[in-house]
Amino acid sequence: MEKLNWILLLLFLLACGRSSRDKVEISSLPDPEPIAFISNRDGNTEIYTMASDGTSLLNLTNNQATDYAAGWSPDGKSILFYSDREGDNEIYMMNMDGTNIQRLTTHPASDVLPSLSPDGQTIVFMSDRDSLSRDVYLMDIDGSNVRRLTHNDAYEESPGWSTDGKQILFTRQLRDEKDTTHAANGEIFIMNRDGSNVRRLTNKEGYDSGAKFSPDGASIAFYGLSDGLWDLYTMNADGSNLTNITQDSIECYSPDWSASGDWLVYTAGSENNYNIWIINVESRERRQLTDTPGREVGPSWRKQ
Repeated sequence: MEKLNWILLLLFLLACGRSSRDKVEISSLPDPEPIAFISNRDGNTEIYTMASDGTSLLNLTNNQATDYAAGWSPDGKSILFYSDREGDNEIYMMNMDGTNIQRLTTHPASDVLPSLSPDGQTIVFMSDRDSLSRDVYLMDIDGSNVRRLTHNDAYEESPGWSTDGKQILFTRQLRDEKDTTHAANGEIFIMNRDGSNVRRLTNKEGYDSGAKFSPDGASIAFYGLSDGLWDLYTMNADGSNLTNITQDSIECYSPDWSASGDWLVYTAGSENNYNIWIINVESRERRQLTDTPGREVGPSWRKQ
């Protein structure tokens, strides 16, 4: 009887081992949702989409102007971007296939870097319309009801939403009067969606930007300067547990999460040759999705 119990225990452990391995293999597969990104492969900066394995490439904009900063709507049906196609940088929205392009801002200033709230009703963006530097603004989905959230002399950029839509991440440059070699040190900040309760999340040397909340809201990914190169970092939502997840010999920046939160899509390269890669946050497995001699940058993973 004792021998039989040992055999049953061994069979149980082997079954658990197979189940665990199968789970790892399944979770290591990238999300199948498409990725939007920016490329100059056709001679000027355009917005493209591709499958998560790098296939099914599609040029959405086909315009001689500069089209930049593609980001998905929460329902995955639309893409926000900014473009100088009508003379200055304005914010636009189009269907995910590139049709029905709508202009949302009509201001002589530079309106850039739009990001749509999780409920799909409010856009956060950057503009220099009220100062010589960029500030964080909100507007309704149709471009109306524009309101300014920050009033700071420092340069700000890269706004993004918390998963519940109650907070906004952004980068603020902190000037060092003793350092005349560069403009500023960029750090990640967070504030309430009405601009209140501004607080700093990062305190590391070098410029930090491009912060994005993970789908579960527990982590933040961003890129930062480390030993002269850009790397990808993750940290807890409160700024703790800072981790360099790339530690690469080439520059890595502009991360965005997959819907599962297992992978990050990002830009990597050097000397004006940059391509789109993905990395598994836990295993650090990496895969290169594009391979062109130009610049493939600013990837955004559809979450639906």
